[in-house]
Amino acid sequence: MFNNDNPIFQFNGPFGIPVQIGGTIIMLPLIFISFSGGGIALMYDLIFVSLLIGSIFLHELGHAWGCRVQGVPVRRIMIHGGGGFCEQSRSASYDQQELIVAMGPIVNLTIWAVASLAYPSFEGTAGWMIYWLAQMNLFLALFNLLPVHPLDGGKLFQLILLRFLPAATATRISGGVGLVLAALWIPGMIWLYFNVGLVLFFFPPVRLHLQMLRLNG
Repeated sequence: MFNNDNPIFQFNGPFGIPVQIGGTIIMLPLIFISFSGGGIALMYDLIFVSLLIGSIFLHELGHAWGCRVQGVPVRRIMIHGGGGFCEQSRSASYDQQELIVAMGPIVNLTIWAVASLAYPSFEGTAGWMIYWLAQMNLFLALFNLLPVHPLDGGKLFQLILLRFLPAATATRISGGVGLVLAALWIPGMIWLYFNVGLVLFFFPPVRLHLQMLRLNG
């Protein structure tokens, strides 16, 4: 769905990489506005969404940097309602992919660390912004490190397995782990909603993990 999102806006980002904004990006402010109490609450919700979109962009820029320093050309970065992706112009080797994939969560963890150290020095709206910038980047890092595809954690898990196992075996194990987590996803999301109030618009693709699990070497 999101990979085929039609861009409504494009600009040249850092390194001269085209950055496209998908039409589904409108989902994010609409979701928050629908639960907003209006007035001041609406303003804070829009600030929160802006910080979230900015954090997703920096996450994808981390992937792009991992490509660039290894000589892997980047075709585009796409930001959409479900997150974003960094599209390469050619395939990268397994060793190159390790850095490319890892750089997204590393960027989020770096932002979390810096913002966590900074926010006690600020008060009011600025302090609130920096606090939530830290929290959302920690969440983005941990969420993306879950070992399910197409998240970074699923790719990293498979790449680590490839260092020790044949490609087919590594793919089957990665698919099996992802399938187990996909089965636990719905009860996990229900628990998060009632205990944390968090709603995620992502579900691990069961079909993809089944195909990986059934791969014949």
